[in-house]
Amino acid sequence: MGIVKIDDELHGEIRKASSVMVRSINAQAEYWIKIGMLAEANPTLSFTEIMREQMKLAEVDTRKAVGG
Repeated sequence: MGIVKIDDELHGEIRKASSVMVRSINAQAEYWIKIGMLAEANPTLSFTEIMREQMKLAEVDTRKAVGG
């Protein structure tokens, strides 16, 4: 673990997004970093496709979440 220097304006946007997404500021930044890395590694996939694959890898049964 280390310290990452983040522009003050970007930090403010992370702070605002973290409150909407009910995450800590660090968790929100980590989430965006992970999604960004996955998007760069898989440029043909949409955000939805990336999330679907991550849910599958984590063995999340999304059908149970929606009562199906």
